[in-house]
Amino acid sequence: MTRELSVLVVEDDFHMQLGCVQALQLAGLSVEAVDSAEQAMGLITPGFAGVIVTDMRLPGADGLSLVRHCHGLDADLPVIMITGHGDVTLAVEAMRSGAYDFIPKPFSPELLVEVVRRAIEKRSLTLEVATLRAALAGRDGLEGKLVGRSPQIQRVRRLISEVAGSPVDILIHGETGTGKEVVARALHDFSGRRAGPYVALNCGGVPDSLLDSELFGHEQGAFTGAQKRRIGKIEHADRGTLFLDELESMPLPMQIKLLRVLQEREIERLGSNQPLRVDVRVVAATKDDLIARAQAGSFRSDLYYRLNVVTIELPPLRERREDIPVLLDHFMVLAASRFNRPPPNVSTEQMHRLMAHHWPGNVRELRNAADCLVLGVRKDELLGPPPVEASEAGEGTGAGEEGLSLADSVDSYERSLIAAELRRQQGNIARTAKALRVPKTTLNDKIRKHRLQAGE
Repeated sequence: MTRELSVLVVEDDFHMQLGCVQALQLAGLSVEAVDSAEQAMGLITPGFAGVIVTDMRLPGADGLSLVRHCHGLDADLPVIMITGHGDVTLAVEAMRSGAYDFIPKPFSPELLVEVVRRAIEKRSLTLEVATLRAALAGRDGLEGKLVGRSPQIQRVRRLISEVAGSPVDILIHGETGTGKEVVARALHDFSGRRAGPYVALNCGGVPDSLLDSELFGHEQGAFTGAQKRRIGKIEHADRGTLFLDELESMPLPMQIKLLRVLQEREIERLGSNQPLRVDVRVVAATKDDLIARAQAGSFRSDLYYRLNVVTIELPPLRERREDIPVLLDHFMVLAASRFNRPPPNVSTEQMHRLMAHHWPGNVRELRNAADCLVLGVRKDELLGPPPVEASEAGEGTGAGEEGLSLADSVDSYERSLIAAELRRQQGNIARTAKALRVPKTTLNDKIRKHRLQAGE
């Protein structure tokens, strides 16, 4: 993503131009020089990969005119003014017009190089962020929302594509941080309801005493403090999608009312006897085993079976480790754009640590790690391998005692690690073997064993 930036010197005095060019070239910078503002204007385009150094006094259009031209063309393009003793007022005007800095004559070569280097750093960051934002803008479609190449995430994308356009209610099951709300939003965005409202409610974040009013709304005077009519989340989501997160925390009486909504597509506001028709699709999410909860008496089995027409299972990140590199890259691009910083280079050793991490917080934890990497926060501690406790063996897998065996887990991790390194090395077997510190013959055997391809 990095590129070599150049310096365009605009100076009509031959000796001054030569001195500036030589000072900048000796500092290792790429330099081009012209004699007039008009010549410079012909070379400068939006996204110009460099900075401008211009004298104030020029034949024809002056340096101030060039500053204004550049600012109108690209407000982030740094223009450095060279000013004489009597040009302080003009220098102030140039700064107000968008100049990056000014250097009064006479000046040392070291000062010129220092100011130009600062301007180049600023320009480099500006161009990099613009490139990142363009990349983000191009990441549309379902693959841009649910990032990954693993078979598990590909199955999720296929299922979303198949059911997004249907009116069926959907249950999403997955551990905390696996992206349940991202899936719910994708179901809405790729459906015929995309022009309607998308309304989200975390059932575990609303007190039981307020959940009824939050979902169904109320009429004025329905209870103490109800001073005016309130539209509930279900009614607000009419002709759109209602996303109910942490469904397992919904109280049993409210589950009965929700079941009626799903069956009749009608609601009644608190304090009203007038039924209201609603056209709403319900997408519910849970991290728990609802069948086990139903057997324990804390969740209604009829509500579960009503929602269980289509269930989307989201795998934990540790079961699709081959997606870690592409997810990390995606999140670092987002973070770099958000924080106006360039994304860091992640070494092979760091990537190995990331691949070995257990990721109890799943994709959300990885996104936080990407933010920290871009910000340069706690990088070494963050990427260090966490201690593995015995309780982690079956924690949060959603599979109970039927999870992967140790041998299967090792095979899965080995496959993910090799696939990720092959992608990093663009399919080059020799470089991949060197990075993984294994002989090429061993690597080729493992590639055949795991049915990988060099380009995977």
